[in-house]
Amino acid sequence: MNNDQREAAQAWVEFGARTPSKPRQASSVVLLKDSPAGLKTFLTYRPGGSPLGTVAFPGGTIDPADDDVTDWVGPSALAWAKSMGTVDSSLAKRHVVAAIRELFEETGVLLAGPDASSLVENISGADWMRARESIAAQESTFSALLERYGLALRTDLLKPLSHWMSPDFAHRRFDTRYFAAARPVNQEPSLLTSKGVWGRWASAAEILGDRATAALGDEIGVPATAGLALGELVVPGVEIILEKIAAARGCIAYLNHKRAINEYQPKLVTDTDEDFSLEVSTAPASEGGPCRER
Repeated sequence: MNNDQREAAQAWVEFGARTPSKPRQASSVVLLKDSPAGLKTFLTYRPGGSPLGTVAFPGGTIDPADDDVTDWVGPSALAWAKSMGTVDSSLAKRHVVAAIRELFEETGVLLAGPDASSLVENISGADWMRARESIAAQESTFSALLERYGLALRTDLLKPLSHWMSPDFAHRRFDTRYFAAARPVNQEPSLLTSKGVWGRWASAAEILGDRATAALGDEIGVPATAGLALGELVVPGVEIILEKIAAARGCIAYLNHKRAINEYQPKLVTDTDEDFSLEVSTAPASEGGPCRER
């Protein structure tokens, strides 16, 4: 747990349990690629105490304009709802659109194409960066960009992973759907010019190998991360997904793995030394697993 979480947990305990704040709906994408060092994923630094974690996968909240996106190929909204374990097909559609939009905003990787068998290419230039900046600043919409270039979302390239709810005591709470996708050929992630601080492809096995050290926090090199270990930089959902990625036998195996989509919410635990930790229960055949984050 980071300092902000500890302060919120302390207030929750001292003043008694209250009604948790309403969580905002969010989506996050685990972008993957194979490498000699094992399966890699793209991680970024998120400033401002994001409920997704200080270090996290690309993602963010659902936007009302996500409803304007209508052109897509792949599973229907109803099929997505079923695969995500919900009966609300409209909400499932919003999560899928938000996932692809946030991935584009934050990394420039665009899971969209002119038809069901192709993807847009040559999107690393200045015009595309301006488009990303404009969408991120809500000066234009993702649907308008897709319409301008005649593109449809390739929702078939996403896989649902897991469903995580922020702890009750948190001041800012997300109800987050995690998805996974392989890096498209001829597309390479890059950070937003205006907001990018740190981001890179990271071997999940190597990140976990250094989890007890401050290697990652010191590498990012900002005051908010210096000296912090992995458990202080990421939320439990991210750490558990990293563990699953490290154990996978490559990108295809990970994406094709059959998994139940259960809802997980870290629970606050008070240790014998009166410190706090977050605990997530084990659940078979899913992205959940035993995790205790101090």
